Amino acid sequence: MFSKVLIADDLVSVNSGVHSVLEPLGIQQIDRVNYCDDAWLKILAAAREGKPYELLITDLSFKTDHREQKIKSGDALAIELKTLHPDLKIIVYTIEEKPQLVRNLVLKHHINGYVCKGRQGLQQLTEAVEDVDQGKTYVSPQLVSVLHSKSMLEISEYDIALLRELADGYLQDEIAVKFKKQGVKPASLSAIEKRLLTLRTQFNAKNGTQLIAISKDLGLI
Repeated sequence: MFSKVLIADDLVSVNSGVHSVLEPLGIQQIDRVNYCDDAWLKILAAAREGKPYELLITDLSFKTDHREQKIKSGDALAIELKTLHPDLKIIVYTIEEKPQLVRNLVLKHHINGYVCKGRQGLQQLTEAVEDVDQGKTYVSPQLVSVLHSKSMLEISEYDIALLRELADGYLQDEIAVKFKKQGVKPASLSAIEKRLLTLRTQFNAKNGTQLIAISKDLGLI
């Protein structure tokens, strides 16, 4: 069983609940933080000291407050940490049940577990920790099917980058300029217009605003 675990959730009550689930498993050290930045710093510091965390359990949504944060979401935290420390096991514990988000985190970024908060949430979290400790991947039963669904839209990194720029308020010609500077291809205005039209058709969106709203609902951006 894991010996050193970090819990990241902005709600103290959730942190306490997760802590109570982990204690009976015999985990020697369980630490808690309420901000993604704090989780990032603790994990990096522990790795530098040669006493790394073995498991991170993190929520996805963190409410903003008076404290400025560089890492604003649990998914961003998880993806960054998996890139930097691929051996770190990560379990997402969240209320969000967005199929595309689950597929992206588990299949593409190799997050080790995805557990839905709810009536069975803590029990499923216990199962997830035990499975992940044994080298398995755990996904809450109600979401397992989305990993194998052929009906889910396949969205590329280019599409996500394009949607994010659009969501940030950039016009299509401005996105073309940014992509050219960043070396993102295709970067021509015509290619961007064509791809956005295709995405609108795929998502059955009437306009760009609805396209962004649907993308957010699916957890793409």
